[in-house]
Amino acid sequence: MNSSKSRFFIALLPPQDIQDYANQIKQYFAENYASQHAQKSPPHITLQPPFEWADSDVSKLEASIREFASQKQPLPITLSGFAAFAPRVIYIDVVRSQELLSLQGDLMVYVEASLGIVDKVGKTRPFAPHMTVAFRDLTRQNFKAAWPEFEQRQLHFEFTADKLTLLIHDGRRWNIKSEFAFLAGVG
Repeated sequence: MNSSKSRFFIALLPPQDIQDYANQIKQYFAENYASQHAQKSPPHITLQPPFEWADSDVSKLEASIREFASQKQPLPITLSGFAAFAPRVIYIDVVRSQELLSLQGDLMVYVEASLGIVDKVGKTRPFAPHMTVAFRDLTRQNFKAAWPEFEQRQLHFEFTADKLTLLIHDGRRWNIKSEFAFLAGVG
């Protein structure tokens, strides 16, 4: 029996124009601050952090997320400026709306109940939605150099998130595995 597992996470992805913008910033960090790691995934807001799941059972995982998404309304997302988890991570800040906090909280409860997926760290701290542009391989020195440049930088985007995205790790980077539409507008 094949018991191989893959790593997955569940996220909201912004529309392509916002992804392009965020990717340009990631590229800037790669070129100017030697931080490439953020380029290993499409720009995203993580809702359910990485977890392992049996490859043979992915259809169950997808069916479960589809069921969850089909009961949720599309929600407005606002990206506003930059913020940091010093001394390593710089990210595009995501406004903590009630809709977004509720979606993430509901998803965590749901995947634990229906799939047995538990994010232990997430249970101990409040959800801090963010869209990472530099992390992990950003040195403290480069963080100190980069942060003043981004701290005051203006950025404002609004979009409607209308689907969940399941991403899978192929050993090198994160790729989109599948997408699950939220409930279409009523009426």
